[in-house]
Parts: sequence; structure tokens; C-alpha cells
Amino acid sequence: MTASVDATALADAIAAIDAANVDDPNTIVVAGETRPKELAHAELATAWVQRLQPDADAALLLAARAHHVRRWTIPRATQPSGRAGYLRWRRSLYDFHAAEVERLLGPLGCDPALVARVRALVAKRVARTDPDAQALEDALCLVFVETQLHDVHQRLGTEHVTSVVAKTLRKMSPEAIALAATIPLAPADAQVLEMARSSS
Repeated sequence: MTASVDATALADAIAAIDAANVDDPNTIVVAGETRPKELAHAELATAWVQRLQPDADAALLLAARAHHVRRWTIPRATQPSGRAGYLRWRRSLYDFHAAEVERLLGPLGCDPALVARVRALVAKRVARTDPDAQALEDALCLVFVETQLHDVHQRLGTEHVTSVVAKTLRKMSPEAIALAATIPLAPADAQVLEMARSSS
């Protein structure tokens, strides 16, 4: 159990994470507005966590907000091509995001237990059986469906993307899978989601 945090301290911590993400040169369109990608993803992940766990504590909310903090500073090209390089890149990102969130929260005087918990969640060093770890994974998967499925579908084609989505669904809780079905999608993307649900 992490230390409790008052609303003002939590808002200050979220603001610090958002300020770190606002410089993302990559953008996405959310609700018709062009936004810095990681800032928008952080906001969406936080919103999904709050739907999945209305009583989510500060550590989980901050982990959702910081899960990809300043990700654009370590591009995929920093590691070799191929699956081994991809996995090495992903592992380096987990540690990078964890270090960044600790750097951001430290000067705010956050309780060390809270910072340690946020860091562990962001670095994915928490057991998958931990409800907070599952809620965070669910939220990230839902953000993928909401904001990236269409582009990935266009790039990879229906057969390949259906396999990708099926693997994603296997990481999600039944509650999150049900929520995924409520996301407005283009008809072809909705069909991919349904095919993936049937095969997973």
C-alpha cells in the first residue's frame, strides 16, 4: 500500500509529467484536435484507468500518466532491427520511463514509497497478478485500440493486424475487452477487433 496523496500534490505531480510530455514533436488527432502524442496518450491512459478502477490510488494514476514519458527521445532506431533489437529497445524504455518519473516526482517531495511504487509499475517490475499492473496494461491496450489500430491496420493489412490484436487481447482482462468493444472504430477496424476476439 502506497502513502496517500492529497489532491493538490497529485495535481502537481500530474502537471509535472504533462509538462515533460508537451514537447513531443509527434502528434495525433484526438476528438478533432491535434495533440502531442505522448501527452494525449497519457491523458487517455489515465481516463481508461479511472473507468477500470474508479477508486484508483495515486500510484496507479501517476503510472498511467507517466507510462511513456518522453518516449520520443529514445527512438526505435537506437537498437538494431529485428525482434531481438525491438525487445532490447522496449526493455530500455521501461527503465528510462521509470527513471524519468522518479526524476520528475523527486523535487515535488513525494513520499518515497509512492515514488517507488510508481517506478515499479512504469518499469513493469510488478507481478501481472497485481490488480494495478493489470489495470495499467488494460489501459495501454485500450489506448492502442483507440488511437493506433487504424494506422497499424493500414500498414500491416487485415491478416497481420488481426494476429496483433489477438495477442493484445490475451493481455487484457475481460472487463477491458468489453470496454474495447465500445470504442468507436471504422467498420473495417471493428471487424478486425471482432475477428481477434473470436480467435483469442
